[in-house]
Amino acid sequence: MIKLLVGLGNPGPDYEATRHNAGFWWIDALAAQLGTQLVIERAYFGRVARTMLDGQTVWLLQPQTFMNKSGQSVAALARFYKIDAAEILVIHDELDLPPGECKLKQGGSHAGHNGLRDIHGQLGTADYWRLRLGIGHPGHKAEVVNWVLKKPSADDRAAIDTAIERSLKAVVDLVHGRMDRATAHIHTSKPPRPKPERKEPASPPQPGSS
Repeated sequence: MIKLLVGLGNPGPDYEATRHNAGFWWIDALAAQLGTQLVIERAYFGRVARTMLDGQTVWLLQPQTFMNKSGQSVAALARFYKIDAAEILVIHDELDLPPGECKLKQGGSHAGHNGLRDIHGQLGTADYWRLRLGIGHPGHKAEVVNWVLKKPSADDRAAIDTAIERSLKAVVDLVHGRMDRATAHIHTSKPPRPKPERKEPASPPQPGSS
């Protein structure tokens, strides 16, 4: 069961359209879908909404601490409401997946992601859930920082938005703890293109038809 959904990103207009803010985009889309608004809660160092989702109380959170201090916000809210790590889903950008793909997992390493690194440290565990939104990789490690802090191309942004839309369809299963069903839905790629209809060969013209 997921009680806290956290989208990672950096606050401020300079960052809102950058790849590193894919987690913010996901939370914004969910808030719009639920008809709720996030507001600044200084006690939790972030923008927060408490709402109902299919009969369950859930919290939406966008830390406003900058990426490398995300855990400060997550831990403050989780501790106050006594939310266990296994009841937290963190949505973040993922270099190792192409735009348009997303994957759900629980636990594991932070793989160098500064937001996850701080959440690990603040919670004292890696047992929370993650939704990894693919943003692609620039190809060279030295270019990663510049890559995540830049806007994606129009095609890449459209692919990321498609992945967000698809994964949001699993949110009810996530909230109710139906992780196998959620995983199957989230990991399904774009549906295959329909095969072109087979056209019957044109009949030869009949005598006197022209």
